[in-house]
Amino acid sequence: MALDGAYLYAVRQELLPLIDSRIEKIHQPTREELILAFRSRNGGAKVLISCAADRARVHLTQIPVENPKTPHMFCMLLRKRLGNGRLLAIRQDGLERVLYFDFSCINELGDVVQLTLACEIMGRYSNLILIDEKGIVADSMKRVDATMSSKRLVLPGVAYMAPPRDDRLNFLTASSEEIRNVVSGKNGELSKVLLQTLEGVSPVLVREWAFYTGQGKPCRSELLTTDQLDRLCYCIQRAKILLEQKKAVFTMVSTREGQPKDFSFLPLHQYGTLMVTKIMPSASALLDEFYASRDRVARLKQRANDLFHLLLHTTERIQRRIASQSEELEACSEKDNEKRKADLISANLYRLQKGDTQAVLEDFYDPNCPKVTISLDSRLTPPQNAQKYYQAYKKACTAEKILTEQIAKGREELVYLDSVLDVLSRAETENDLDQLRMELQEQGYLRLSGRKSKPAKLLPPMVYTTSDGTRIMVGRNNRQNDQLTLKIANKNDIWLHTQNIPGSHVILETGGKEPTLEVLKEAAQLAAYHSKARNSAQVPVDYCQVRYVKKPAGAKPGMVIFSNQHTLYVVPKQME
Repeated sequence: MALDGAYLYAVRQELLPLIDSRIEKIHQPTREELILAFRSRNGGAKVLISCAADRARVHLTQIPVENPKTPHMFCMLLRKRLGNGRLLAIRQDGLERVLYFDFSCINELGDVVQLTLACEIMGRYSNLILIDEKGIVADSMKRVDATMSSKRLVLPGVAYMAPPRDDRLNFLTASSEEIRNVVSGKNGELSKVLLQTLEGVSPVLVREWAFYTGQGKPCRSELLTTDQLDRLCYCIQRAKILLEQKKAVFTMVSTREGQPKDFSFLPLHQYGTLMVTKIMPSASALLDEFYASRDRVARLKQRANDLFHLLLHTTERIQRRIASQSEELEACSEKDNEKRKADLISANLYRLQKGDTQAVLEDFYDPNCPKVTISLDSRLTPPQNAQKYYQAYKKACTAEKILTEQIAKGREELVYLDSVLDVLSRAETENDLDQLRMELQEQGYLRLSGRKSKPAKLLPPMVYTTSDGTRIMVGRNNRQNDQLTLKIANKNDIWLHTQNIPGSHVILETGGKEPTLEVLKEAAQLAAYHSKARNSAQVPVDYCQVRYVKKPAGAKPGMVIFSNQHTLYVVPKQME
């Protein structure tokens, strides 16, 4: 769902009370997001501007966002140029998907200048551009050079040019007669004709108008009756009144599973009973809720991108190494043949002499004593040839032992990296990522940063309560899993973990009592939810008393062995 010009008109109305406010803080959580904190006599407010292709928008926000430790360059420029600037106006050209924020600022010379922040909300072409008092681009969130576009450059020092605008009707200013004449004079499906004819409308909005016009039935523009044209003009005029009189009904529709699907500033009836409808108090509140989960995932993915690449590349390297070692180990399986050849040569030394290139001997290891041909080095004496085969045998034995150990360690390392990747995929905050970075640095996968930085705050384990009031603790990462299981938990508590699947350690506090099967299932569902099998069904979860869980010497963080376990098969479920 894209934010259209009509909805942006409603957002602008909510932002207008910010005029005369001053910018208090500027943050850039990610490369494509900016948050402006305003302060006035009436209090403070935060405006979020996103230029991400699938989440482009601008609105008031109340959702707290973690900021990176090092600000982006564009953020530093805005702090320098716009810091403490006073908001003069918020402009929108018709129903174009662009908002212009005009600020009164003081430049380096102490002069008062007017700077403009252009928020272009246009899908993958979305951008945030700072324009100086002369109409020149100071910088932008996304720079567009000649290799990216030959029609419109967005670079520092280039004169700002507004996005190209199509010649379409603004339904807020166009009369019903104009709309009638344009629509009835075109051929095609009504919703598509409206999308091509009217400015600032989205597919969901024109589909709703077409749905009302045809009373739920598909209709074509060239076949509209007088009654249908009247219905079309009525619903467009009604939308105009809702916007202009600030009576919009901000509607969000979601799937029955809770996945946000669409939104608009008027009630949506086109989905019938297939979707769940929710009315929101404001345009900004709707956008906050609609994009909240997407933003969180996108922010963490962007910040954790280096960790994902590190873990994937390290995993691939170890897999290649194990494959190579497995081939070498398979070659060692021929070591017994080397010993057999050495024994046969030693038993027939009297029949051989230096200079022989091969020996045809009876194989006394075989009951039938068949003749075998053994290659010899003509430069060596028969005892030396026998010793050569014995050395090859010993070398293969040593290699077999070392390769077996290395392959076992490699597989253990893969299990550990898989567990870290699972924790990374379930990380929810910047602190979670910092804890993982610290763990990977301790294990030697990440280099220690030369700069001194504030250590990540150690968060306590996640705590939940079962239906009967029993407390459950869940580890956030491998290091905390160790601490939770080996130090915090009581020996009589119940330890749970998904069977052969990476996941968190879960501790069910028993207080010395035997837990009921229902409580065990609740804890097992929680263990399945906080694992790689979160989206699976019938996940096996092992459980036993903490006393039976041990950590082998030298094992990686989170790696334990256990015994006396039982298994439950459950469906993953989060607990309130």
